[in-house]
Amino acid sequence: MRPTVMIAYCLVIVSAATIESSQVVHDITYPNARRDESVVDDFHGTKVADPYRWLEDPHSGETKQFIDAQNKLSLSFLAKSDTWKKMNEKLTKMWNYPKFGVPQCKGKYYFSFRNSGLQNQDVLYKQKSLTDEPTVFLDPNALSVDGTIALQSTSFSYDGSILSYTLSESGSDWVKIKFRNVESGKDYPDLLRQIKFTSLAWTYDNKGLFYNRYDQNGDGTEIDLNVNQKLYYHRVGEPQEKDVLVVEFLENPSWLIEAVVSSCGKYLIVLSGPTTDNVLYFADLSKNGPIIGIIPLTPIVTKPESTYKYVTNTESNAMFLTTRNAPNCRLVVIDFDNYAEENWRTLFEEDLKDVLHWAQVVDNDKIIISYIHDVKSTLQVNSLKSGELIRRFMFENGQVVAIIGSEKSSEVFFQFQSYLTPGIIYRYDFSTPDVEPTVLHETKLNLEGFNKNDFVMEQVFYSSRDGTNIPMYIVQKRASSKVPRPCLLYGYGGFNAPLLPQFSLPFLFFIHEFDGILAVANIRGGGEYGEKWYDAGRLLNKQNSFDDFQAAAEYLVEKKYTEHKKIAIKGVSNGGLLVGACINQRPDLFGAAVAQVGAMDMLRFHKFTIGERIIPEYGDPREKIHFENLYKYSPLHNVHAPNSTQNPYPSTLITTADHDDRVSPLHSLKLTATLQNAVGNNQFQKNPILLRVYSKAGHHDDKPTAKLIQEETDINTFLFQALQIDIDA
Repeated sequence: MRPTVMIAYCLVIVSAATIESSQVVHDITYPNARRDESVVDDFHGTKVADPYRWLEDPHSGETKQFIDAQNKLSLSFLAKSDTWKKMNEKLTKMWNYPKFGVPQCKGKYYFSFRNSGLQNQDVLYKQKSLTDEPTVFLDPNALSVDGTIALQSTSFSYDGSILSYTLSESGSDWVKIKFRNVESGKDYPDLLRQIKFTSLAWTYDNKGLFYNRYDQNGDGTEIDLNVNQKLYYHRVGEPQEKDVLVVEFLENPSWLIEAVVSSCGKYLIVLSGPTTDNVLYFADLSKNGPIIGIIPLTPIVTKPESTYKYVTNTESNAMFLTTRNAPNCRLVVIDFDNYAEENWRTLFEEDLKDVLHWAQVVDNDKIIISYIHDVKSTLQVNSLKSGELIRRFMFENGQVVAIIGSEKSSEVFFQFQSYLTPGIIYRYDFSTPDVEPTVLHETKLNLEGFNKNDFVMEQVFYSSRDGTNIPMYIVQKRASSKVPRPCLLYGYGGFNAPLLPQFSLPFLFFIHEFDGILAVANIRGGGEYGEKWYDAGRLLNKQNSFDDFQAAAEYLVEKKYTEHKKIAIKGVSNGGLLVGACINQRPDLFGAAVAQVGAMDMLRFHKFTIGERIIPEYGDPREKIHFENLYKYSPLHNVHAPNSTQNPYPSTLITTADHDDRVSPLHSLKLTATLQNAVGNNQFQKNPILLRVYSKAGHHDDKPTAKLIQEETDINTFLFQALQIDIDA
């Protein structure tokens, strides 16, 4: 086997208004986007140029020409040999294995999602018993030829007779709600529109549900701010025009609303807030009569300073997971008849180290609780009445990714995954408590000779710039002669979201096919160690996230896992921002970078789609203190021209999608234009800066299998060339 030599490709530029001239870096010809030097903003006395403001218009001919030129360049680079085809064949073969979701019992049937292997979308099946042959109940693959209509969420009526489900098109967060009769399998005529980030909360009488709606609608390509989400009530069988507006918070137009109907059906619980923290209201539906207008809400918490998640209730006593006075979360009981905070009762105290992640009530009087212990799931069962521990479920290092149970049933299902375990679904029955959980299904990969014992997954702790210990998982083949080995360093670090071990076929592909190392750094800003860990990596502390990630790369080299030129960093969404910031700050640490759907313009993020809502995460650039902080790390505003052979940008692939209405493509377009302009004639920059824009795709969710394989083929072909991996593709 011989090493692959990275040779950049030239692009023949088509004449267009956008393309003024070409810049050549060795063999790469970049399309040079028009710069409008007249666009300058004043932020608190600081003048900030924005020459690519025109790329914010997704519908202009110039923007479309820019995207076409960039896609031609990136595709010419990726397809310059037969490597792409070989990668695609291997990924397709590896992807082609049966996948199973956790079953749930609703009414007379069990329902579960399945995928035979390469189906674009998972199919919902139903069966009368777990031993019966399942039949197709809802197949979203039949709704579009290319699989770009996705079944995004589902909710059954209390009696299990009706399914409400949402459909998204081309990856957009906008959805439509439809209804299906469970017995006949036929849809009702109802079709609800203008919906994004919606609740699906059925009333106890099975006649209708609460859902969220905007005054406007979209197709995923618009950049307008989403404001004034409202809560409506829909009765099945009636046109949407008759739906009833029940809740709105006009004084906080960027907030989202979550509606929950209590397990007894008596209470409507409303949560709303700007991001992870929320306010808490409730209404007694039994006292309000027919739902014909605005529902009077009783406020319990009116300032979004902590998180609240409804678990269950016994009569008026409702249980919530909350971070109120408990950064690692506790379980409290709030009596709706006596709801002042001084009357709250703590059922489960906060653990000083482990994070109370979620809780599920099952078998009438038991509660299953999952904690995060050093970035891994634990699972235990306690008495709902006394809090007494009943039993623990033991797993290796990994994550319980799903659990399905009911207060009315002794049966519970849960699924376990890790970086090396694609999925084991367990069934446990509390009516036979001494019988251990049985394996209902264990996923088998289509990978000849795969044995996870041939791999090793270890957890290490390394020191960040300020001395904080940061956990990181490292996964690799147990025996290898390759030195140095290519390394994929992945991170997120945002929105209080813990990055726990979870199976990812692209991760395994990198390890298996490239004899590579996967390193997942659990940097600050995530939720691995509760709100303190989160707060240490957001707002004015955001630089800690970047420092943690950079320290991970230094650790991997210091401990001789790899070399800097063999490290590729990768991140999605907030992780894309992470990658964008790190290649500006420490380009010397990495050989390659993949930034997917990242927020890159941190001075204007708040002006588009859901941007206002994420101000509590990043800060408001309209405030001087936050502007100064954002300006220091914003990827778009810290691009520089390399001034020596020591600090060129790593080979960089930026990806986005035309229907991403969560983080608009404009972020990636503007950063690409800025980077290419900075390095275009630079003698020290030999590594390519590429942009890939996918069509009929969104933020990263609900992509059809074909598009997922296409994107991962692009990424792995890029990494194969950028890291000069010396194995036969």
